Amino acid sequence: MNVSSRFDVTGFGVIVTGGASGLGLAYGEVLAAHGARVTLIDVDAGALSDQTARLQREGLDVRSAVADVTEHVALDRAIDEAAATYGRLDVAFANAGIDPGVGPFGAWAGGARPRVEEGALERYSDERWNRVIDINLNGIFATARAAARHMRPRGFGRIIVTTSLAATMVEGAIGSAYLAAKAGARHFMRAVALELAAYGITVNAIAPGFFVTNIGGGHAHDPDVQAAISKDIPMHRVGRPDDIKALALFLASPASEYITGQEVVIDGGWGLGIAD
Repeated sequence: MNVSSRFDVTGFGVIVTGGASGLGLAYGEVLAAHGARVTLIDVDAGALSDQTARLQREGLDVRSAVADVTEHVALDRAIDEAAATYGRLDVAFANAGIDPGVGPFGAWAGGARPRVEEGALERYSDERWNRVIDINLNGIFATARAAARHMRPRGFGRIIVTTSLAATMVEGAIGSAYLAAKAGARHFMRAVALELAAYGITVNAIAPGFFVTNIGGGHAHDPDVQAAISKDIPMHRVGRPDDIKALALFLASPASEYITGQEVVIDGGWGLGIAD
C-alpha cells in the first residue's frame, strides 16, 4: 500500500473561514499546494484580495469570498457558492476567530504567578463578551452546519475546527470570553462528530498553543513576548503558521478517515498529542 496516496487531496473542494491570515491562510495554502481547490473566506476584503492574488500567481486554485461568520445568511451563501463552483465540498476549516487581548490577569508568561486584577469580571462588558462568543463559537456552529448540508448527501467530508490550548488549560492572560468560546467549541466539535460519523464525515479540532499570528492585535509578533513564552515551552520556541500545515493536510485527507471527535493539541511540547 502506498501510504502517501492516502494524503491525496487533489480536486477536493475546500473552504477556510478566517482564511486571509495566520492559521487559516496556512490551512488554505497547504491544501491548495497539494491540489485542492480552495475558497478563502474572511471579513478583511483587502487582505483577502492580496493573499488570493498571491496564491493565484503561484499557480494555485484559490478563490475568495468576503463574509462575516456572524452573518449566517451571508456565510451560507459563500459556502454554497464554493460548493456549486467545485461541484462538491470535501473539507471545511471552521477557523475564524478573534482574541480581544489581555484578560483579567496581569502576566502573559515567564514563570511568574499571574496576578488577578481586582474587579476584572465587573469590567468585562456585554459587548466584548458577546462579540467574542459570536465569532469564536457561533461562527463555528454556522460553518459546520453549512458544510454538513453539502457533505451529508455525498457521504464524505472533513470538518476541522480551530480551538485552542486554552480549551484544555486556563491561560490567565487571555480574555474570559475567549476561554469560554474555545472550550465550548471543543465540546461542540465532539457532539457534531458523534452525529455525523455514520455519514462518512469526520469532525476534529486543531488546538494551537502560542502561535505567531495577528490575533489579539498582533501582540504575538513582539520579540519580548515570544522570548518570555519560549522559556515555558519544552522546544523553546513559539509556533509559526507553517508548523501547522502538515497536521491540517492530514486531518483534511483520507489518511484521517478513522479519527473523529479528537482535539489535537500542538504547542511546542506541552500536551502535544490527541486529547481524549
